[in-house]
Amino acid sequence: MALRINGEAPNFTAETTEGKINFHDWIGDSWAILFSHPKDFTPVCTTELGYMAKLKPEFDKRNTKVIGLSVDPVDNHARWAQDIAETQGTAPNYPMIGDTDLAVSKLYNMLPEETAGGSDGRTAADNATVRTVFIIGPDKKIKLMLAYPMTTGRNFDEILRVLDSMQLTAKHRVATPVNWRQGEKVIIAGSVSDDEAKTIYPNGWDAPRPYLRIVPQPQ
Repeated sequence: MALRINGEAPNFTAETTEGKINFHDWIGDSWAILFSHPKDFTPVCTTELGYMAKLKPEFDKRNTKVIGLSVDPVDNHARWAQDIAETQGTAPNYPMIGDTDLAVSKLYNMLPEETAGGSDGRTAADNATVRTVFIIGPDKKIKLMLAYPMTTGRNFDEILRVLDSMQLTAKHRVATPVNWRQGEKVIIAGSVSDDEAKTIYPNGWDAPRPYLRIVPQPQ
């Protein structure tokens, strides 16, 4: 099944370090971040899981749940968590899916459907494509998909920035410009006519071009 922005995030049931979950039920009315890893005890992912744990309070403030995935068993995740705590200063404080039958990895197009067997005997190189970030909205629709190579650590500060943009633009008819950060000016969406904009923004806007209407960020 092809995955697309604004398509429904596939649902699944899986074992995690915090018990068995139904993914859609686990998301509930929250936003969610699903980020996957090719193998436990790999160096780049170790740094990523530790940093995500440090950032989790910021995601909590934004009503956003975090969940990791690796094809290894849940017991391995627990042992890996000790290494992450010792080397990164913070252990994972969010659930980690044990995708031993590769079902979730295949469901989310991270591994080909025809991939045989389970996690036993597979290496990080075999699972190189299991290195993706999905942001999913409360409507269970995919809002963002990013895939990374194994040798490049992910930028979770950028994930937080994108989440801020998506939550803002879900509430207000605006878009965010290049490199936008919380509190900076935004762009009136093209779907808003000038007549509508005059009602929404009675103080007016800056318009270096008719299609580029800049206003302060709505509160």
